[in-house]
Amino acid sequence: MANKNKSNQPVLSIITVVFNGASLIETTINSILNQAYQDLEYIIIDGDSTDGTIAIIRKYASQLSYWISEPDQGIYDAMNKGLKAARGNYVLFINAGDQLNSTITLSSIFNSKLKNPDIIYGETNLIDARGEILGTRSQLTTRKLPEKLNKSHMLYGMVVSHQSFMVKRKITPFYDLQYKCSADIDWVIRCLRKGKSIHHAQTIIAKYLVGGYSIRNKKNCWKERFTIYKNHYGLGKTLAAHVHIIFRYLKFKLSGKRNY
Repeated sequence: MANKNKSNQPVLSIITVVFNGASLIETTINSILNQAYQDLEYIIIDGDSTDGTIAIIRKYASQLSYWISEPDQGIYDAMNKGLKAARGNYVLFINAGDQLNSTITLSSIFNSKLKNPDIIYGETNLIDARGEILGTRSQLTTRKLPEKLNKSHMLYGMVVSHQSFMVKRKITPFYDLQYKCSADIDWVIRCLRKGKSIHHAQTIIAKYLVGGYSIRNKKNCWKERFTIYKNHYGLGKTLAAHVHIIFRYLKFKLSGKRNY
């Protein structure tokens, strides 16, 4: 898939980062290549996989705008490589295991009524390892998607999924590699600080496969997140927000629901 511009619509650069994801990558690739929206640039960054992932990528190489397989310093270094390669008007990360919600997801968003905002965001379906939809992120977590997202909402947790958050490439920062599992939170906050116009797509954009690195390494990730919030909002606001987050989590847990 070359950098297509079939119309006067914006070109979206979709970036997939993968390492040893042979069981996941093909479903992700097909969810992108089967989009009705054609003004796409598709980029895959592989971290020198050894499990058959590269063979699967090669199968679709003629339909990709760019792909590379080489060692990296982790997921955020790979994401930065993707950003450096991107040439579209907007960028979106759909990593191995994740998918766009349907074949018409992008065409429903990028229509004649869209005023080319700096940021476009929407809801996310959470899926399990079988690809079964568990529910939306707002339904299954303590973090509800705001109707009018801004940087202040992020103080109370990751209220929007990384996979359902598109940003104009010209304002997109690189990921801060000092963070090993929460750089996406820092990245979203910095994008929101730069964004002058933010558009709620009023649709489900992506399917997110639950059980990633941050879920498996909660303790270290919480430490990183606290540092990120403190750097962006100050210690006082961060402490107050975390009291609110703890009470919100306990209330959610008492309801008998599982918090993903």
